[in-house]
Amino acid sequence: MSGDSPATRPRRDWLDIMAVFVLSITAVLTAWCGFEASKWGGEMSIAFSQASSARVQATSAEGEARDARQFDLSVYAEWVRATYNGEEDLAAYIEDRFSPEFAVAFEAWDAGGRVEAGPFAVPEYIPPGTVEAQELNERADAKFQEALTNNQRGDNYSLLTVLFALVLFLTAMSQRDLAPWARKFLLIGATALGAVGVVILATFPIRI
Repeated sequence: MSGDSPATRPRRDWLDIMAVFVLSITAVLTAWCGFEASKWGGEMSIAFSQASSARVQATSAEGEARDARQFDLSVYAEWVRATYNGEEDLAAYIEDRFSPEFAVAFEAWDAGGRVEAGPFAVPEYIPPGTVEAQELNERADAKFQEALTNNQRGDNYSLLTVLFALVLFLTAMSQRDLAPWARKFLLIGATALGAVGVVILATFPIRI
């Protein structure tokens, strides 16, 4: 360094100042990308957990609907048997004990001329738990997709960290005792890569 000519020293000082600036900014950006990658990883885990919880609740609701349908089917079978045997009093007694959901479907089936295969075939029949199961399954699907999106966001920040690491490497190499043109080339390349990284970073969502 002591052998530098007076004409070369200001240029080296300018390169050194620029290198320190690039190193400082890139170090901060690298730390920020690591922080964001960690945050989005946490959001991914939360979304996966919520999707799993909703799926378990949906399974429970589907079981409730299945049990209700089986109960209504058993009662309806007794009603069919009583009606076929001409036991009108027994049939009326059974009708009074239809579940509210099945009673609505039975009335719709009866009012429609009983053209469908049975009360279970009409759209009015919605056993308890059916709507809840559908909503919970939709929520589980949405949360699962959200988790995948958050995972990709975390991966994007991690990849950007690699790019900034390359910027740090090139900037550090520009500080070596190389030919002036080589130092300048490395520093310009590092600065250009850093600028590209900043532009890409500006398009990423932020989670605090």
